[in-house]
Amino acid sequence: MGDFFQNGVITTLHRLNPNNEKILENELMEYMKHRPIALILPTLFTELTGDALPKITDELCTVPYLTQIVVTLGQADKEQFLFARNFFSRLPQETVIIWNDGPRMQALYKLLKDEFYGWESGKGLAAWMAYGYILACDKCHVIALHDCDISTYTKEMLTRLCYPVASTSLDFEFCKGYYSRVTDRLHGRVTRLFVTPLIRALMKMVGITPFLVYLDSFRYPLAGEFAMIADMAWRNRIPADWGLEIGVLAEVYRTCTLRAICQVDLADNYEHKHQELSPGDASKGLMKMAIDIAKNLFRTLASDGVIFSDGFFNTLRAVYVREAQYSLRRYHNDSLINSLYFDRHGEAVAIEAFAHGVRIAGEQILKDPLGIPLIPNWSRVISAIPDFFNKLLEAVEGDNM
Repeated sequence: MGDFFQNGVITTLHRLNPNNEKILENELMEYMKHRPIALILPTLFTELTGDALPKITDELCTVPYLTQIVVTLGQADKEQFLFARNFFSRLPQETVIIWNDGPRMQALYKLLKDEFYGWESGKGLAAWMAYGYILACDKCHVIALHDCDISTYTKEMLTRLCYPVASTSLDFEFCKGYYSRVTDRLHGRVTRLFVTPLIRALMKMVGITPFLVYLDSFRYPLAGEFAMIADMAWRNRIPADWGLEIGVLAEVYRTCTLRAICQVDLADNYEHKHQELSPGDASKGLMKMAIDIAKNLFRTLASDGVIFSDGFFNTLRAVYVREAQYSLRRYHNDSLINSLYFDRHGEAVAIEAFAHGVRIAGEQILKDPLGIPLIPNWSRVISAIPDFFNKLLEAVEGDNM
């Protein structure tokens, strides 16, 4: 039976008819005349030589409704940048590469650092700069973004992601992708065993607040795929660290009405590279991801008036562990009925590591409630540096000549 259940406070758009991709594609061809679409590809150079991105590029070559593709490239020297230019040159759409490590872009980052408090380099900052480039070009109404390590990628994912925002009939302002993460076992440990149990533990601690109910409505809140109207890039701030996805959802909640927000089923299955847990090292892997997510969530709640203390975080850890253990039991049962492998001990180890992450995040919040600020929205940047868009266009176009 197809799943058409609507739960939570946002609209869920299901994939009930997997055979209508061409219909949606043709409609997007019409919509793009009035609502042109830009796609952002945040990537590291190492992904260009992997298995996933060449296949993604093959698929994108056949997408007819994209006006612009912006590749925002990190961790690349000049030779690698030139390799990337050649790699993406076969794309038929208007395509540019933002060489974030190049001297032109580094000069712009220094200009921003002199004007604003510094941010960590990472996916969030790279994506934000791509937003700025698209706004500077002023050609597109819709901005979509997806990761570059999706080994099961098909262009249908992009079509379904863009359609709710580009369609004049649906008229959503923000669309989040979701999917199942299953091979011979369940994946997505940070979502299954950390984010959802933590949100539900917080509900028990601070009450069933509208914001927490909103977050709990997303089936895969850490999905890297979303589409939005370009105007949201003007007004939304985002984190630069691993808290990017939760931070984006928090900003969307702050600036957008619930009826303009949706989530869409992108595929039967989704597979990408897996991060190591690294339980003994809070500076990398899933541990760093969990800590950054928790800090972003705590700071959002603090800005809403929630008061934190040592006692609060000690109790939260206990409540989180109970919620996570309950989730583990349910996923174990789900695995059994589907004859999937389930490493119960490994899942329990992950919960223990994530509980430690909650403690670390809590300590850091109490020590510095604000921490590294969110990257400002582009309205503020242009207010502070009126000619920044001109400088950005010159830098990108100079690198891509």
